[in-house]
Amino acid sequence: MLFFLNVLTSGLLAGLMYAMVAIGFVLIYKASGVFNFAQGSMVLFAALTFVTLNEHGLPFWAAFPLTIVVMIAGAVLIERLVLRPLVNRNPNTLFMATLGLSFVIEGLAQLLLGTDVHQLDLGIDDIPVSVLGLQISAFDLFASAIAVALVAVLAVLFSKTRMGISLRAVADDTLAAQSIGIRLPRIWRIVWSVSGFVALVAGLLWGARQGVQFSLSLVVLKAMPVLIIGGFSSIPGAIVGGLLVGATENLADIYIGPLVQGSVSTWFAYILAVGFLLIRPAGLFGESAIERV
Repeated sequence: MLFFLNVLTSGLLAGLMYAMVAIGFVLIYKASGVFNFAQGSMVLFAALTFVTLNEHGLPFWAAFPLTIVVMIAGAVLIERLVLRPLVNRNPNTLFMATLGLSFVIEGLAQLLLGTDVHQLDLGIDDIPVSVLGLQISAFDLFASAIAVALVAVLAVLFSKTRMGISLRAVADDTLAAQSIGIRLPRIWRIVWSVSGFVALVAGLLWGARQGVQFSLSLVVLKAMPVLIIGGFSSIPGAIVGGLLVGATENLADIYIGPLVQGSVSTWFAYILAVGFLLIRPAGLFGESAIERV
């Protein structure tokens, strides 16, 4: 039982890392109803910017806010050059725009920041800590605390503030939101800036775990099952989905892997996501689409 609890706990903590990436997708989806395929590239670009500044002598307290400024500037450029010309277009058009944007961001990262692998040290040692008899990684505990705090702040932002209500209105009906005075360019700049901040936090945590390199953008693939299970429009759903994905893939690797003579963690989450699509397509906390016929 102690071994089972250790495996389960490590899976739950890893799931919070997946949820960090998924939250960035949820933010864009809530504001525009569009899946932002460029989120993985934003995670990579943010982490590369921070580690490059850090390697050039800037301490954490200076490199972090400067990277935030860079991500906000990027959000303003994306809104002005990519999103504004596509206002009120079909969601598929916006999705293809974010797909192209992901390649542009990766190309800029390679052009401006190079292609070397960077080691990132946040000062949190990845050593086991005994908690109620369980051996838990200190870094995982730190990352989990950051994820929970971030989700709490974003949940309040979207549910209790005027800006959050405006974001939901834009996602529900862009034309109706504009007709009552909501300025769509301003909303998109804000939400892409917040998404850039989330990408920076996720990039730092993942970069400290596996190094800041171009494969970091592929972490987006881990967010897909999380979004499907939790729901594309729910921030708490991203956390619950991440916990489910992390726990089940860890347990499956230990208990199912030996039966098939190989690792199953790379694909088990997708099988779980397909099951949710068959039973509850909107996810656990997603909003079901209601269409008039």
